[in-house]
Amino acid sequence: MASTPGNQKSTHSEIPQGKKSQHAEEASFYMNCRAAYLTVLKSSLENIKSKEQLSLVLQQAGRNPSQKTINKYWTSQTTSLNFDDFCAILRKEKPATKNELLEAFGKIDTDKDGYILHDELCKILTTRGDKMTWEEVTSITKQTDFNCNGKLDYNKFCELYLSTSEQCCRAARARLDTDPRLRQQHFGNQTGNSSEGITLPVSKPSPRKADHKLPKGDSRAPSRPSSAQSSKASTTVTVGANSSSRSTKLIIEPATMKEWQWAQSKGCFYLEEDGEIISHKYRLHLPQRSAVCVTIKPFSIPQAGGKSCHWLSVDTALFILKESETQENLQLVSFTELQNEEMFGWRGELGAGLYWLLPFTTGCRLRKVKTQITGEAKLLWRDEDGELALTKEFRAALLDIFETIDLDGNGLLSLEEYNFFELRTSGEKCDQEAWAVCKENFEMKKNELTRQGFLDLNLMEANDQDGDPWDLWVTLLSLGYNKALEMTEACPFVIAISAERCKPRIKAISLEAGGSQLSRAVCRSVLNKGEAKVLDGSENIFIYTYRSGSRITSVIENKSENKVIIHVNNEQSKNCLNNRGLTVFAVEVAPKSMMVSQHVMALNEQEEWIYSCVHSLVC
Repeated sequence: MASTPGNQKSTHSEIPQGKKSQHAEEASFYMNCRAAYLTVLKSSLENIKSKEQLSLVLQQAGRNPSQKTINKYWTSQTTSLNFDDFCAILRKEKPATKNELLEAFGKIDTDKDGYILHDELCKILTTRGDKMTWEEVTSITKQTDFNCNGKLDYNKFCELYLSTSEQCCRAARARLDTDPRLRQQHFGNQTGNSSEGITLPVSKPSPRKADHKLPKGDSRAPSRPSSAQSSKASTTVTVGANSSSRSTKLIIEPATMKEWQWAQSKGCFYLEEDGEIISHKYRLHLPQRSAVCVTIKPFSIPQAGGKSCHWLSVDTALFILKESETQENLQLVSFTELQNEEMFGWRGELGAGLYWLLPFTTGCRLRKVKTQITGEAKLLWRDEDGELALTKEFRAALLDIFETIDLDGNGLLSLEEYNFFELRTSGEKCDQEAWAVCKENFEMKKNELTRQGFLDLNLMEANDQDGDPWDLWVTLLSLGYNKALEMTEACPFVIAISAERCKPRIKAISLEAGGSQLSRAVCRSVLNKGEAKVLDGSENIFIYTYRSGSRITSVIENKSENKVIIHVNNEQSKNCLNNRGLTVFAVEVAPKSMMVSQHVMALNEQEEWIYSCVHSLVC
């Protein structure tokens, strides 16, 4: 890994004033674009899907687009426009100035006295250009008849128009600055895994793919400038890999490991509606210092009818953190960088004590994907006596769910295991009293729920709703199933720990998003193991790139006293997909912090893939 400068000072003072002003304008432009966009849409990765939405976002940006302007950018071939397109439109459609407005009104002010008769204005607005209705015109004149004499003082109207437009922009910007959820969506970052920085939480990457189509012949400039445009500092990283490079580092198990003591636990990654990924977190206890081997891999559940497990291609990793006096100060020990097919592992020596095991997936493969489902699977049926029963397909899905939530793999559900299921599906826990009621009504062994008891519990829920499957679907969807009873938005996994000198103990503690601890661990692992490059022209910004098995992660470290906006361009990459779902995007990095730029994997692992990324400084 390249050495990093120890105490270099920011070079901002050396940048010419003109360039600093240009960078400031560029940053302000992007912030205003985002503010307007997020007033109408939930995320900067969500596409504009209609002319009406396009008109709304333009109005929030202080524009007043005519139908002609809308049609210019939304042609018969346009199905959607993304945030990039919106920025490009704003560059071309400048807001009207007061002089331009006064000049336009002056052309119809025949008396040149600063007033226009309402009747004349109505005639013009309803017969020329984008024709308005009488009702629309009347609504305008009622608000702008400042003299109440049947005339429009168009000088005051222009002032009102411009101040209203400015208020829209200010309100959108204020909402962006005060809403933490919106602040986290930095220029195309959205929900999947958290990419929080070492010092400040930053954005969630998105699994959604930006699907935009520009009108034919449109030659507008990119809304996020490339390094050839306004970004002067840029760094290119290229990594090539062939199709057989998946197992670059194998987990070699010594023959003596067969005599080691071991423990294991299952768990699951779940994809939230906004693209965030949550999973179980674990605490590991080692009674004494020992050589250990830790592995994680997707958990294969035999599927009926030879169906494939969609989640087996999802990448997994495990970060090992040493517990200290406070959970906030967990220290990264290592992570599973060795790979053998779908299994990732780590071997080394750990001292006695408590450790946290944080599962991780990049979000490259576990992501929101729209699939065409022809029909909804049937969950229930009634027998000849009219009694409700579970369909064969639903019963099979429930047994798969049981296998997933049976964390210790003993074929029974303890109260703790069942409560992870309850928290995921209903947000509530089952207390001891309710568990005792379950014991009275459903099959249990050693105070743990059997498979049959779990099936009967779900059948009882169906009977309570008189056969209405709505609640059952809520459960299934929250566990990653689609309406065809396929698990497409979850990835079960299994963790195994072997120790040479003692019996390891592993326990699931929570089911939640990775949060800042996991983000710190990911960033720190890339800094420790990756290759560092200084961003050309900026000695305080570093791009770290690390390849672990079949995935590549890049981290941006900002050592300066100022926040920076980094433009990321993957257009030269081949056969790659990233966790953000975007080929080109920009990220905002806080002062004295670091954050994940992106995770990248091969789109098709059977073919050669090339990662070629350009990071450029916008401001």
